[in-house]
Amino acid sequence: MKRTLIALATLGLTTAPAFAEGHASGDVAEGEKAFKQCIACHVVVNADGETLAGRKAKTGPNLYTMVGGQAGVVDGFRYSSSMVEAGEAGLVWDEAAFVAYVQDPTGYLREFLDDSGARGKMSYKVRKEEDAVNLYAYLASIGAQPEAMEEEATTN
Repeated sequence: MKRTLIALATLGLTTAPAFAEGHASGDVAEGEKAFKQCIACHVVVNADGETLAGRKAKTGPNLYTMVGGQAGVVDGFRYSSSMVEAGEAGLVWDEAAFVAYVQDPTGYLREFLDDSGARGKMSYKVRKEEDAVNLYAYLASIGAQPEAMEEEATTN
């Protein structure tokens, strides 16, 4: 697990400029198909209230501003204390962090926080790394980047 996280972190560092521009390495169409495994808990709803993906699920947070955003900060969702702590410690959802997290949510938080008692609320694990990469690409294609949301708020 630790080697996988280190490898993914290294990948994130070497490709950070591409992700900063909102690009993802996965296949958007395949990510849309893979998102079907997420709709029981998650939804993607834009700032206008339009549902872009999923149903009316409320078990997990809205993923609209997840890509490039700080972990544990979506308004209206009650995160575990570990997820809030991870966000406050600098966890940002780039591709490497997202892929590692969705494949082993509790393990990822424990490693990130160096806390064997850390736990998140997400119990589902995406089994295939390829699916996780594609999910990130799909979410990047339909979600707003946090910077865009800030700019929109200041111009309105």
